[in-house]
This record gives sequence, structure tokens and C-alpha cells, in this order.
Amino acid sequence: MASVSVATKRMTMTDIKAKAQMMGITPGMMKKVELIHSIQRAEGCTPCYGRSDGTCPWLECCWRSDCFKTKA
Repeated sequence: MASVSVATKRMTMTDIKAKAQMMGITPGMMKKVELIHSIQRAEGCTPCYGRSDGTCPWLECCWRSDCFKTKA
């Protein structure tokens, strides 16, 4: 089974907005956390970004490294 690469650097707002637009989400003036939660919902995931207590079972999440540094 192929391993999934997890992003290790923080995505810029430009990167996040581009990802949102590719998914049909209009970023408008959404804040970073709101925009990432919208992306997570569109992907069928729990909108959990920034809500971790330092533990997370989702090892392949592309937001993981940034998530632990953010409080929503």
C-alpha cells in the first residue's frame, strides 16, 4: 500500500483559497479557520481544524502540522 504524503509546511492563505476554489467554494472574506472548515466539510470530513487538544487520529490530514499550532 502506498503511503500518503502529509504536508509539513503551513499553507498560505493563497494556497488555501486556491484549494477552496478548486472545490467550488468561494472564499470571499472568510477567515483561515472558517475556510479550512468549509474545505473539510466539502471533503466529507469533520471540520476539526484548530480544535485539537494535541492529539489527533488522522495521520494523513493535510492540515495536521498547522492544526496543532492553531486554536479555533
